[in-house]
Amino acid sequence: MTRVIHTGDTHVGYRQYHSPERRQDFLDAFEAVVDDAVEQRSTGSRTESDDAVDALVHAGDLFHDRRPDLPDLLGVLSALRRLDAADVPFLAIVGNHEATRGSQWLDLFENLGLATRLGAEPTVVGDTAFYGLDHVPRSRRDDLDYDFASPPDDVGATALVAHGLFTPFAHADWDTEELLDAASVDFDAVLLGDNHVPDTAQVEGTWVTYCGSTERASADERDARGYNLVEFGPDASGDATVDIRRRSLDTRPFAFVDVELAEGEGVERVRERVREHDLSDAVAVVTITGDGDPVTPAAIEDAAVEAGALLARVTDHRAVGGDTVDDVPAVDFADPDAAVRERVREMDLSSLGRRLDETVRDDAVADSNVRERVASAVGDAVADDALDGLSTVDGGDAEDSDDADKQSVDDGRATDTEPETDVEADTDADEQVSMEDYL
Repeated sequence: MTRVIHTGDTHVGYRQYHSPERRQDFLDAFEAVVDDAVEQRSTGSRTESDDAVDALVHAGDLFHDRRPDLPDLLGVLSALRRLDAADVPFLAIVGNHEATRGSQWLDLFENLGLATRLGAEPTVVGDTAFYGLDHVPRSRRDDLDYDFASPPDDVGATALVAHGLFTPFAHADWDTEELLDAASVDFDAVLLGDNHVPDTAQVEGTWVTYCGSTERASADERDARGYNLVEFGPDASGDATVDIRRRSLDTRPFAFVDVELAEGEGVERVRERVREHDLSDAVAVVTITGDGDPVTPAAIEDAAVEAGALLARVTDHRAVGGDTVDDVPAVDFADPDAAVRERVREMDLSSLGRRLDETVRDDAVADSNVRERVASAVGDAVADDALDGLSTVDGGDAEDSDDADKQSVDDGRATDTEPETDVEADTDADEQVSMEDYL
């Protein structure tokens, strides 16, 4: 029997809302998972009913940025040392947020003896073989042959750890059935990262599960944060079984205040609704809809902070000014999207331009994810040399990156991913470090 913690999307270093406290929260959440692993390792007696953990498996996006600040790097190193001291292996892959074209931070941790980077060769823990598949841009996936080395004969179960948006889950762009059919190993489970919403499904008899993020990276992530506890073991007939359970984490509270203003209601009604919530050290997320008067966000933010909130974010979904324009010729508001689509077709945009337009206007894509998806689209275009002929900002030629763009398909590790997507790069540059400083 093998029992592991399955986590991912820890995004250490994310200075959410430009808040240093929120940046610390992301490191604290990762450390909380490590603490649970160490505690369960030390207290478990390896009986059928105990919670002893054999490994901590990370499904990518350990860091939010490929150039983490020194305090975040040191915090992760300290946590990994605690795992190592407790004899809990740290098995991980590289996600899209932390990947570079060269060496990865995960390689540094592996060189220090604090981590194992999963790939095409099996890493056996207990009686389970673990494999890894780093995030791979869509433009490179057609080249993947999913060729994994055979597990040892005495292995009872196999698991693939991967990072991407896989079917049958929301926003998917990676076909899980195609992966499982093409893979040279018959996987019993696929442990995923990238989608911050935890979920589990069966695909062709294989359990496929997202662990979700360990902290709320956007206001859309309302459910409690946590990780998966996954147990591999034989059933009565000796076949592999997979048991997946959720464990919650005690993270900073978010107070979601949804206010629908009736006609004549305004800022005082919103402030009243804010004061009805316990905002002690919480992030207050205020959403305003309805037909009421215009509201100044600053007044609401001040009310939330006065009530004890760490910070507040206010989103007013109503039309600016609240007035309806009567005379708007040549536009049928019965279907405004159709009018926009028609205008886009007339513009004769490139395929990349159309993809960016669809991403920005897609209601299924949360506002907080638009920048990342736009960056992903541009990254795919760069990888496909679809931007050839475009000059750089300074007028120079684009660097020839054919060699740098090559990736290893054999071991499932991508060496070329999308461009950096952290839009809150307001940290002190002197604290940022790169792998070249160490490797």
